[in-house]
Amino acid sequence: MIEGVGARTATPFRVRFPDGAEYRNADGPPAFTLSFGNERALRRAALYGHVGVFEAYFDGELDIEGSLPKALAVGMEGGVDRPTWLVRLRNRWHELFHANASRGRANQNAEFHYALPPEFYKLWLDDPLMLYTCAYWTEGTRSLEEAQRNKCDHVARKLMLEPGEEVVDVGSGFGGFMLHANERYGVKVTAINTTGSQADHARKEIERRRLGASLQMHGDFRDAGREFDKVASIGCLEHAGRDQLGELIRAHASYLKKGGLGLIHFIGHVGRFDTDFFIRRYVFPGGWIPSLADVIVEMEKAGLEVLDIENLRRHYALTLDVWAERFDRNWERIRALDPKRFDERFRRIWRVYLYGCAEMFRSPRGRTHLFQIVFAKGNVSFASYPMTRDFLYERQPAYQEKRSADRAA
Repeated sequence: MIEGVGARTATPFRVRFPDGAEYRNADGPPAFTLSFGNERALRRAALYGHVGVFEAYFDGELDIEGSLPKALAVGMEGGVDRPTWLVRLRNRWHELFHANASRGRANQNAEFHYALPPEFYKLWLDDPLMLYTCAYWTEGTRSLEEAQRNKCDHVARKLMLEPGEEVVDVGSGFGGFMLHANERYGVKVTAINTTGSQADHARKEIERRRLGASLQMHGDFRDAGREFDKVASIGCLEHAGRDQLGELIRAHASYLKKGGLGLIHFIGHVGRFDTDFFIRRYVFPGGWIPSLADVIVEMEKAGLEVLDIENLRRHYALTLDVWAERFDRNWERIRALDPKRFDERFRRIWRVYLYGCAEMFRSPRGRTHLFQIVFAKGNVSFASYPMTRDFLYERQPAYQEKRSADRAA
């Protein structure tokens, strides 16, 4: 396996085996070194491929010296990210016991990842919005904070947000988009979030900013109970679960008034593939990355017209680069929050997660992308939505100019 990877990459690397033997794929200083500490680590790699390497690394049976991002990129380049039959079996077993089929299980799965304290996320997400989704890196963007504001404005323009409109924010996280949309565009937002710690953080921000009259919180995507002018769903779809995609899309459709606009921002596959077992076992239990085609089919079934699809895959690589760098830079502060929870094993899992996802979105052979789909409930009229994308990139879009003129009149 290792020789096969070495033959398919130009990046020099070294492998040390438990008996002291070494393998080098090329001359020159190695970009990284894999050091197998015992025979069990070798067996895990042989049986479970990249998942076995990761698990040996998490347990301290294998060390990665040098550049972890390059090690992960070389693994993808060499094809070891393809699951072995044993990993496929473990993934099926995981689906059997951790699927989001019930509200209780869905809440448990969400809490596994998102119930980590907000203080943890503050140390590596953007300040102050704390957006845990792909940012939008326009030309000249200088920071993660600016890129995340760009994303919020990009979504708001696609939805053509107007003051006084009622918007539902599905999977609202720490409330960053909700707060930005309310303060910048004057919309009233109902946010839906199943995770207690995130919802509590958002409620505190609402109270602190005295925005309770225009912002509300609900606990489950099935609970909104009425129609809205606009729907924003940013980073929620991939957490619904394999068999819940149609239900969630129908819920999005049910939120919209006839002719209303919505946007779904989600990680999606190009083609149908299992979601990587490492992600499901160690990061997002119950999660399932759908194919773009399956999402569109479910939208068609729900009576939604697809107006626009944009692929932001490369933007997510840049976002994850910053998250990973900040995670590393602030590790000692993270560990000090709770040394038992944020131990070396946690650090290794999260470094593989952040750097690995960055390399996955950067990979020229990757099948995992980031999509934004703009849709309407029923077919839009000629007058209700622009005929071109020009309005997205104007300094003041035409629909905003009309709004300003109406206010002046």
